[in-house]
Order: sequence, then structure tokens, then C-alpha cells
Amino acid sequence: MSLIRWNPSRDLAAWSSDIFNMQREINRLFDTFVRGGTQADESFGLTYWTPAVDIAERDNEYVVKVDLPGVEKDDVKITLVSGVLTIRGEKKQENESKTGSFHRIERSYGSFQRSFTLPSSVRNDGIDAVYKDGILTITLPKAEEAKPKQIEVRVK
Repeated sequence: MSLIRWNPSRDLAAWSSDIFNMQREINRLFDTFVRGGTQADESFGLTYWTPAVDIAERDNEYVVKVDLPGVEKDDVKITLVSGVLTIRGEKKQENESKTGSFHRIERSYGSFQRSFTLPSSVRNDGIDAVYKDGILTITLPKAEEAKPKQIEVRVK
């Protein structure tokens, strides 16, 4: 009798693709939940979504970048109240006609709101917002006392 080395990948290849489809669906549901969205009605593709945000600190400013693909500039409102920066808006669903026998909508639509508490070192005047290619960039200048200072050390 000869020994045969067990190869788990050979056994996996023999499994039905249904298991892999189930894993992919579980991953999709988990990703939707982690990103803050819950599927309201899959047949209409309506979900609650939270746009991704990057916040960076530079020497003279803070920069907030928000991914808003498919959102019109006029559908975005930015407010600053009591040190809280709020970005709210809506991504409207496109009107499409169903011409085929199969129709699926996976992109998210609906209202969103993100709020961030700003450090006290942000100057309220001079805040700038630019919306280009689906990315909203908000520049928040730092107050003079918050900017890093370099002090020259003299040796005697």
C-alpha cells in the first residue's frame, strides 16, 4: 500500500461553486455593515451610505477629502457650527429604463452626513472647499499659535 499526500487545494477545487458564492455574499454584507450601510430594499438598490473621508494634517492646515462620486455639487452642504464641521448631501438615483430581462443596482443612493469635531487651533476664516472629479477637498487653516515654530539655538 502506498501513501498519498493529502492536498487540501485539490479537495477545495472539487467543491461546488455555491460555497464560494455564499462566502462572497457574506463578505459583501459584512462590508456593507462595516461601512455604515444597511440594505433597505435590494430590488430598488436603495442603501444608506457613508462616503469615505481622509483627514490629513500639514504644517499650516488640515485637509479633509471626501469621496462623493456621482453627487452633484449643488447637493452638498458644508457647515461649521461650534467647532463641528458637518458635510451633508444626497446622491440621487439615476432614472433608467429596464430593457432587459435582468436588472441589478448595486451602487448606493440616498442622503449622507459626516461630522467632525475640529481642534481649537483651526481658524474659522479662510476655510476653502473645492469639488472636482467627485472629490470634495476642504482646507482648514491653522491659527498662528498652532503652527510649528523653529527656534534657532546659538552656541556660545
